[in-house]
Amino acid sequence: MLVPRGGKWGDSVAATLRSYGAIPVIAPMINFASTADGPALSDAIKRLENGKFDWLVITSATTVDVLVSQQVSVPVDTRIAAVGETTSAALMLAGYRVDFVPESDNSARGLLKEWPQSDILGTVLILQSEIAEPVLVAGLAELGLDVEFVAAYRTVGVPVAEQVTTDVASGRIGAVLVTSGSVARQVQSQLAPLPETTIVACIGPRTAFDARAAGLTVHLIAEERSAASLVEALVDHVVATQASAAGQENPIQENTDD
Repeated sequence: MLVPRGGKWGDSVAATLRSYGAIPVIAPMINFASTADGPALSDAIKRLENGKFDWLVITSATTVDVLVSQQVSVPVDTRIAAVGETTSAALMLAGYRVDFVPESDNSARGLLKEWPQSDILGTVLILQSEIAEPVLVAGLAELGLDVEFVAAYRTVGVPVAEQVTTDVASGRIGAVLVTSGSVARQVQSQLAPLPETTIVACIGPRTAFDARAAGLTVHLIAEERSAASLVEALVDHVVATQASAAGQENPIQENTDD
């Protein structure tokens, strides 16, 4: 099973897969680089630290890494909203408080749906990847907030090893985890066409949409946008597929005795 991200996330997912008897192959397909517009980010951080924003919205653990690397100090009066439990955990681990996390949907759309109706005025700073879709910017502006988006980092593709490409093409790696639209595009660019037997598992509906847009066939979608839900969905799919195959090979014979 191909795990397309390294670091703690990749190691954790690989360990969980091994606990189910799977053989994970960690092959990071994307990495993160400094934003192309460093001055704009520096200016936004200065204004953030000077209390110019009522809200700071963080959508990924990668942005938290940027805050840490820049030694950003968020004023007490500036509230922090996090998209998803993973982002929230990364913020708290880095020493930042979290004032709002959507409960039912770990996505940008979930944050918009659950945004506190008592807080639809004020200024918001959104730090995301430079290729992030303007869902949050447009949605929060529609709610009445004064929103500013600043690119915090760039997402770049990472070539996988030739052996990984060979193992995917041969079907030896029978499943690919897709954790973002960026990963989906790298899978399509580097590994397509995938064998018909290869399972493509996406971490959520938005990622599944991006994967299909990239040209991939999606076989399953995790109910929640989390690593645990993704692995669980994949395991359930494999077990169900194996059970179905076993049933076809060994059909139950009806008792025709009188």
